[in-house]
Amino acid sequence: MRGWVGFMVVRGVREGSSTLHTYLGTSPMSPILQPLKKGIIPDFLTIGHVTRDLLPDQTFSLGGTVTFAALTAYRLGLVAAITTCAGAELQAELPARLPEIGLAVRSSSASTAFVNTYHEGFRTQYLRARADQIQLEDVPEAWLRASIVLFGPLDQELSLSFIKHFPRSHGSIIAATPQGWLRRWDKDGRVLPTPWTAAGEILPLLDVLILSHEDLLPFAKGDRTEADAMLSHWSVQVPLLIATDGRHGATLFQRGTIERFPAYPAHEIDPTGAGDVFAAAFLAFYHRHGDPRKAVDFANCVASLSIEHEGIKGIPTMEMVAERMSLSF
Repeated sequence: MRGWVGFMVVRGVREGSSTLHTYLGTSPMSPILQPLKKGIIPDFLTIGHVTRDLLPDQTFSLGGTVTFAALTAYRLGLVAAITTCAGAELQAELPARLPEIGLAVRSSSASTAFVNTYHEGFRTQYLRARADQIQLEDVPEAWLRASIVLFGPLDQELSLSFIKHFPRSHGSIIAATPQGWLRRWDKDGRVLPTPWTAAGEILPLLDVLILSHEDLLPFAKGDRTEADAMLSHWSVQVPLLIATDGRHGATLFQRGTIERFPAYPAHEIDPTGAGDVFAAAFLAFYHRHGDPRKAVDFANCVASLSIEHEGIKGIPTMEMVAERMSLSF
């Protein structure tokens, strides 16, 4: 399928939400480092660690699911915000690095830092530093009414308790990219796979789960058929599940049906963050149009553009997406 439906954002206060801080019995901490520039409630809120992705020349690029997802949502026309923890040095830099993104940042003893290397499409990753766990009270109360909430853990920073007690807003979409729940690391910091033991408790709390085939292959002994079987099992517990698979496209699991969507041709420069870009693009389109099939195709297109440049530089605008989709007919 190749097609595109015009995109627009409906903003407004969501009613019927319980408040996080009433549940906790505490007053809001309101750790807002950078307020939203349009109103007080984001269209798109993502929660997880921002990261320093360390480069060979000793510099770093800004990374993390929340970074790629929030920037994608913003460039597609949404009001986007991040709740995270970071060390003092990175915390001071975030407003300049993410000038259009709302930021609620609690100071941490360190910032999460990774080293990523790629070989034949596969990544080797080392965790060099880790920020503090994210707590329920780190989320500003007004932001709980975001239309879309994406949990984006990278290093087990979002606990089962956090997800279980996160309040639902009427009409909102609650989603997750679970890669951070599928990771552990050894004494040298090398990131290794680990079973998602809380899946059975978290999945029923979500509307959408988005993940990569690559995340599951270690548990399926490299067998894609077995990985699909695992995905099918999880898909029974969540309304929508989407598995991305790089140049092979993406698979939609919905109410017992499975449908595969081809990737868009792209000249790959840097695949880092492509899955996070895909997730944000899918959620943005699905929230507006309610069509998961067209949302997968749209997200495939956005992700294809994102990998043609290094880091966050490749995240496209709506105009760029519309042009590529029109050329695919």
